[in-house]
Amino acid sequence: MTTELSTTFNPSAIEAHWYQHWEANGLFRPDRTDAEPYTIVNPPPNVTGSLHIGHALDNTLQDIMIRYERLRGKDALWVVGTDHAGIATQMVVERQLEEKQDKRTNYSREDFVAKVWEWKEESGGTITQQLRRLGCSMDWSREQFTMDPHFSAAVTQVFVRLHKDGLIYRDKRLVNWDPKLKTAISDLEVETQDVKGSFWHFRYPLADGATLDSGEDFIEVATTRPETMLADMAVAVHPSDERYASVVGKHVVLPITGRRVPIVADEHADPELGSGAVKITPGHDFNDFDVGKRAGFAPADMLNMLDGEANVTQVADGLIPQEFIGLHRFRRDGMDGAREAVVARLKADGFLIPHRTKNKDGEEVEHDAEPRTIATPFGDRGGVVIEPWLTDQWYVDAETLAKAPIEAVKSGEVEIVPKSWEKTFFNWMDNIQPWCVSRQLWWGHRIPAWFDADGNVFVAETEAEAQALAGEGISLSQDEDVLDTWFSSALWPFATLGWPESTDLVQKHYPNDLLISGFDILFFWDARMMMMGRHLTGQNPWPKLYLHGLVRAADGQKMSKSKGNVVNPLGLIDQYGADALRFFMASMESQGRDIKMDEKRVEGYRNFATKLWNAARFCQSNGIGASTQIAAPAAKLAVNSWIIGEVAKTVTALEQALADLRFDAAASLIYHFTWDRFCDWYLELIKPVLSPVEGPVLQGEGDNPVAQETRAVAGWALDQILVMLHPFMPFVTEELWSKQGDRGDYPIITAKWPEPQAEVDAEAVESIDWVIALTTAVRGAKNELGISPGAKLAAFIPAPSATAQRVIDRSAAAIERLARLTPMTVGDAPDGPAMQIGAAGDVVIVPLEGVIDIDAEKARLEKALAVSEKEVKSLDGRLSNANFVDRAKPEAVEKAHADRAHHAAEMDRLQNALARLG
Repeated sequence: MTTELSTTFNPSAIEAHWYQHWEANGLFRPDRTDAEPYTIVNPPPNVTGSLHIGHALDNTLQDIMIRYERLRGKDALWVVGTDHAGIATQMVVERQLEEKQDKRTNYSREDFVAKVWEWKEESGGTITQQLRRLGCSMDWSREQFTMDPHFSAAVTQVFVRLHKDGLIYRDKRLVNWDPKLKTAISDLEVETQDVKGSFWHFRYPLADGATLDSGEDFIEVATTRPETMLADMAVAVHPSDERYASVVGKHVVLPITGRRVPIVADEHADPELGSGAVKITPGHDFNDFDVGKRAGFAPADMLNMLDGEANVTQVADGLIPQEFIGLHRFRRDGMDGAREAVVARLKADGFLIPHRTKNKDGEEVEHDAEPRTIATPFGDRGGVVIEPWLTDQWYVDAETLAKAPIEAVKSGEVEIVPKSWEKTFFNWMDNIQPWCVSRQLWWGHRIPAWFDADGNVFVAETEAEAQALAGEGISLSQDEDVLDTWFSSALWPFATLGWPESTDLVQKHYPNDLLISGFDILFFWDARMMMMGRHLTGQNPWPKLYLHGLVRAADGQKMSKSKGNVVNPLGLIDQYGADALRFFMASMESQGRDIKMDEKRVEGYRNFATKLWNAARFCQSNGIGASTQIAAPAAKLAVNSWIIGEVAKTVTALEQALADLRFDAAASLIYHFTWDRFCDWYLELIKPVLSPVEGPVLQGEGDNPVAQETRAVAGWALDQILVMLHPFMPFVTEELWSKQGDRGDYPIITAKWPEPQAEVDAEAVESIDWVIALTTAVRGAKNELGISPGAKLAAFIPAPSATAQRVIDRSAAAIERLARLTPMTVGDAPDGPAMQIGAAGDVVIVPLEGVIDIDAEKARLEKALAVSEKEVKSLDGRLSNANFVDRAKPEAVEKAHADRAHHAAEMDRLQNALARLG
């Protein structure tokens, strides 16, 4: 029995109700014990996070796949959880303490960590509630957290195992150091910003009376970071640079410190840049670190001139003058920093080479430095300039672990979709660097390593095991550092299932079936899961990796708070409903391309849901309810056979699109079938059958067997639409499914995927397609020529095809009603102005004598055509101008292309209209 739908579609009235129903009844949990498993895991969002537009895209795509496979009868598990987000979470709690004039160091480590847990329990679930609003059908009964006891135990065991395998070690290397947070951070947490800075040039005197071939007794070096010269260890020149060939292997004496440093030949030096000679500070620059190693400096011997807060500290050789010790690297709080002090000293001592320019009067003016815009790394959370810093950290031998994933992708065991990302994957993996996994924080997985007084390290799962390794009576202290959160999340595909225990879930749901991820975490998360999965389980974590693009602002720019162009997905859900936002994400997700935010399209998909809602109301008002069968009903009427065939074609195409992870194609298929084929054509075509007052248009009337057949087919077709659309728009489809009839305890979320199992009457399909083609062509032609849509016109068809003859004989009334052609005469048209219309290969002639003023219409069309031709010519000139294309704002160039395409399309339309007039 149907339940009457409200006259208007209101998403907010149904979304909360249905999500609560699904979750309360355990409909997200895998409980089909004998069914084939299907498993995906969500990239765990930070426990501090809120739903942003990237989450909305990522989780929509995952939910489409999990709902689809659930409908196909699989034992579908979507693992959900959150990441403990070491830096972000510790910052949140520290900020709360600061608001109370309190700070972390007023507490013991244990007490502070307890406060973080309190915050997590009270405030750490914001994003999980927001994922529910999006409609994500995750198994919340098994929600995971990377600091849960079982997960933490797995992390500890993995660290110890990798250490025993020689794949984790302690080393002194450069890291991205955040002086505000006082911790190493990953590359992903570094944001590069363009900053106005300076480029200084200095003289470094040659030692021992050496001179260049040019006669100069110094080497000129240039730098954007003059303060680091206090820790310079070499000067590098290119091996092929003849200007310096005579002094390679000799030394310079550094100003200020008096340190003798060698001149080395290294290809890092660019002969075309500046003087061609570069200062080398291996303790404070990633490139210089590599140059230093090639020059023979061991990392342990490299000079580190800054402490953890980026203040100058004495180096190993003791040569930094006392006046610089304690200075911050940059000017702050109105006080000069090491940078200003070094420049001032070099200038005073005559080592600064001024930058000369000419003023407006042509007079030469000296400046201390050349102005430059410098790409500068900032910490995304600390907000200060990141310092490459030489320090002891724990590292994973990523090069060794990368070998198996590289081979897996090369062999096809793991497929990356789209394939274009494989080149990027191989480039990074083939050149992978050691992975720094230690962080100087209190919140996180503390590193299971203990040190004795001599610095010997003992790695074990427990302190007791470490003590046993060290021996009785040896005093031990545990490493203060915690692990990088990417280390623990690399175990996500299997540790969430209970690994290292061989649980039923591990046996059934690992490896997973698919990973959907943003391309920006390909290396930070995806590749590392592959490394850990292969080394620890011997299996790839999944056979297929899908990488989606970014959601950008409408103008194509990357969204950022600083630009003020961030879009709040929750605001869009409030305004248009979760279904509309989800469908927008799917329809715009084209492999290998970013998505441009377009609120108008979100609104359009809300209108699509309304269209479906109104179609269901039409069905209800005409006695069309829920279907009672999976297979298509028997159909004799052409229009019913046609819609069954359309359903079958759509199901097949939709399955292929989802198998190929073509979300845009899948969304387009179900959208156009629903709106065009079902709502606009099928419902229109069956109206005479359901309401015979308009005559027996399709050879059926009243409540006779043909009407009964039509109601059965229409109800079945609507059910197929609801099921096919459900993965994309779960809320409106569940609501309509429930209101169309008594389903018992049979919600759409666990319904059966369509299996039409129907033999389609090809002749019937051809007939309906012919009517649709004719009607579409007539409506288009009328629009081009300014003829009223409702005007009935006579038509002639000189040589009808068998299909055309059949339709004319059996369904002339349908042609009159839909195409507004009457009478439809088989034979030649009378002489005079007319328009030709194509319909599936047939040519239909429609006389225009007396319908429109032919001469006036030609004049109107020719005038409009001239305007568009002029616009196209003008835009072609602008777009062929390199000055415009290169210098104009991107949005202006894009608009010019769009305007050009619009006017070109208008030219085609107008030329076609003129051709119709003869």
